[in-house]
Amino acid sequence: MSLFKELKSDLPASVIVFFVALPLCLGIALASGAPLFSGLIAGIVGGIVVGSISGSSLGVSGPAAGLAVIVLSSIQELGSFEAFLLAVVFAGVFQLILGIMKAGFIGYYFPSSVIKGMLSGIGIIIILKQIPHAFGYDASYEGDMNFMQADGENTFSELLNIFDNISTPALTVAIISLAILLLWDNILSKRSKIFSLIPGPLVAVSFGIAFELVTNAFLPEWSISSEHLVSVPVAKDFSGFVGQFSFPDFSQITNYNIYVIALTMAIVASLETLLSVEATDKLDPKKRVTPTNRELIAQGAGNVISGMIGGLPITQVIVRSSANIQSGGKSKLSGILHGFLLLISVVLVPNILNQIPLAVLASILLVVGFKLAKPSLFKAMYNLGPKQFLPFIVTLVGIVFTDLLTGISLGVGVAIFFIVKNNYSNSHFMHIKETEEECHKVEMTLSEEVTFLNKGAILQELNNLPNGTEITIDIRNSVRVDYDVYEIIDNFRKNSAVDREIEVIIKSDTKYNTADY
Repeated sequence: MSLFKELKSDLPASVIVFFVALPLCLGIALASGAPLFSGLIAGIVGGIVVGSISGSSLGVSGPAAGLAVIVLSSIQELGSFEAFLLAVVFAGVFQLILGIMKAGFIGYYFPSSVIKGMLSGIGIIIILKQIPHAFGYDASYEGDMNFMQADGENTFSELLNIFDNISTPALTVAIISLAILLLWDNILSKRSKIFSLIPGPLVAVSFGIAFELVTNAFLPEWSISSEHLVSVPVAKDFSGFVGQFSFPDFSQITNYNIYVIALTMAIVASLETLLSVEATDKLDPKKRVTPTNRELIAQGAGNVISGMIGGLPITQVIVRSSANIQSGGKSKLSGILHGFLLLISVVLVPNILNQIPLAVLASILLVVGFKLAKPSLFKAMYNLGPKQFLPFIVTLVGIVFTDLLTGISLGVGVAIFFIVKNNYSNSHFMHIKETEEECHKVEMTLSEEVTFLNKGAILQELNNLPNGTEITIDIRNSVRVDYDVYEIIDNFRKNSAVDREIEVIIKSDTKYNTADY
C-alpha cells in the first residue's frame, strides 16, 4: 500500500507524463524506421515493467531518441525488424549482466557541472525543436534531439524554414495552450485549490481536442490537418490490435551481427540511463539516490520483454523524467501509471488521441524545456567559477550542436582537464626553512596521493632549485606514491643534484630505495 500513499500527486503527474510520452514514442519509432506501434510498446513496457522493478523514485523510461540512428541502421543491416527484435532481447540480457556485475558505479563518476550542463542543454534543445511544431511545421519527428536532422536540416536551419510553412490554426492552438499553461501554473493554481487539483496540461490538451472537433464540424478552413495531429495506429478490432505485435526471429540466433548490435545498444542505452539517473536525482526535491545496479537490471528486464513483443529498446529518459518532477510526481507510481495510461488509451480511445494537435504538446514541452534551462541556473554556475562553469557550458553547447553523448563527452573532457590541473598543483608544497649566504634549505612535503600526473610539477620544482641547495623531501604522510615519481626523484638525486651540488635528503617511515619499486 505504500506505493499508493502519494496517489494524490502521482496521478495528475502521470497524466502529464502520458501526454509528453505519447508523441515521443510515435516520433522516435518513425525516426527509427520501425512500426509506430513498436514505440508505444516500448513506452508501455518502460512505464509498467521498468517502473515496477526500478529503484528510481521519479525516473521514467521509454524509447530514446539517442538510439534512433542505431535502430535505423541496425534494421537495415539485419534485413528485417524481427531480426532486430532479437538484438533488443540480447541487449537486455547484456544489461542484466552489467547490473549483476555491479557496473552501475559508472554513473557516480559524472561531474555535477556536466550533469547540470546536460539538463540545461536538453532544455534548450527541447525549446528549439518544439518551436517548429508550435508553428505547425512538423518536418522533424517529435523527440528528435540531434543537431543534424533526418530531413537534411539542422536545429537552426529548421527554424528559418518555419516562415514558409506556418499553419495558422496550429499556431493559434499553440499560443492559446501556452497561455493556459502559464496562467494555470503561475496564477490560477495559487488562488484556488480546484485549479491545483486539475493539471494545466490536461486542460490545454482538452482545449486542443475541442478545437479540432469544433473546427472540423463548423469551420473546416480552420481545422488542423492530419499531418499536424498525433497519429496512433488504429486497429479495427481486437484481432487487428493483437496483429500489431511482432516477435523476434530466433532463426537469426547464430548471426554474429545480432550480438554486435545488441552489445552496442546495451552500452549506449546503459550510459544514457545512468546519465538520466544522475540528472533525475539532482532534480528530485527530496534528493533521493537511485541504486544504479538495480536500474541496469530493471532496464535489462524491460528490454528483454520489449524485444519479445515487438518494442523498441528502452532507456530512462530525462525529458519524461523532468516532466514528471515538474508536474509534482512524488514516487515511482507516476511512471507506472503513465505506462498503464498508454496501454488503456491505445486500446480503447486511439481515435480521440488522434485529435490531439502536436502544437498543444509542443506548448507543454516548451514549458518543460524552460524549467530545465532557467536563466538562474546559468547565473549560479557562473558564480561558482570557471572550474564549474566551463564544463557546464561546454556540455550544454556540445549537446545543442551535436548530440547527447558527444556533448557529455566534451564536458567530461573539460572537467578532467581541471582535475588533472588541480592534481598537478596539489602534489606537494614547498617550504623554505631558512636562507644562509651559501646554503638554501628547502623542504618539499608530498601529498597523501601522488601519481604520475604529478611528475611535471615536482620535476619543475626540483629543476628550479638554486645550486648548492639542501632539499629535504618528506614522504612520511604519503599513502601512495607512484614509481614514476620515485624515479624522477632518484634520477635527480643521482645526476642533476650531483652536478649542481644540491644535497637531497629523503624523510620516510621506511628506508628509501628506488630499487624496491
